[in-house]
Amino acid sequence: MSKPLLHYYNISSEVVAFSTTRHGGKSKGTFGTLNINAYRGDDPIAVEANLEAVAKEINVPKERIIRQHQVHGTDSRIIAEEFFLLPTEVKKQILEGSDALLTDVQGVCIGVHTADCVPVLLYDTVHHAAAAIHAGWRGTVKHIVRKTIYSMMNVYNTAPKDLKAVIGPCISLKNFEVGQEVYNQFAEANFDMDKVSKFYEKWHINLPLANEYELLSLGVRPNNIFQSGICTYDNYEDYFSARRIKENFGTIYTGIILKK
Repeated sequence: MSKPLLHYYNISSEVVAFSTTRHGGKSKGTFGTLNINAYRGDDPIAVEANLEAVAKEINVPKERIIRQHQVHGTDSRIIAEEFFLLPTEVKKQILEGSDALLTDVQGVCIGVHTADCVPVLLYDTVHHAAAAIHAGWRGTVKHIVRKTIYSMMNVYNTAPKDLKAVIGPCISLKNFEVGQEVYNQFAEANFDMDKVSKFYEKWHINLPLANEYELLSLGVRPNNIFQSGICTYDNYEDYFSARRIKENFGTIYTGIILKK
């Protein structure tokens, strides 16, 4: 197995932020090759080998790479040092059904699994805390980014102006065709549809831009928001895309580590 290929984001010398690609792992077929998501039906032995390879690459013990079972909701979990004292099954129960993770523990990798959905990373430069958010269209409509920032404000006393944000690889406007019912949900959630949608033969939604507007609306500074600009649908050979692969696919893991 070759060295795992990660896409890094240079947002601060105090953190390591990255997204996995499809290269450098042991998974086969539509999971190939670098999938660390244990909830997709991939070969568990390959997933474990991939996890170990990523852990070595980012210099974090694999037990400190947090992976949850996401459900397209808005619930978040706080990862404190006490979390690592719990039995494995209890950890899994705590992480079940969460779509965002928060931590201020150094040397821990929090992250989210995506394959067209929007991964968002947040770093509080003042309080040295971080969050990882899974913002699919359902989570975006439910304002998961906004809710996660509110959680950071409550838990870490975060001020949005001190946040740096990464919007990772996801599906682009031209490839995210939606039905009228999805368009209506965005409109009802008070998104500016003139800015985040475009009509071709059907409506298309700009998910990365919608989440950027969520960040801006809370006071995150424009020059502190980093868009990867990578469309997963167009670049499906390098990044997993649900709409391209359709079924039995792996996922990108977009993570952030607070340096010690």
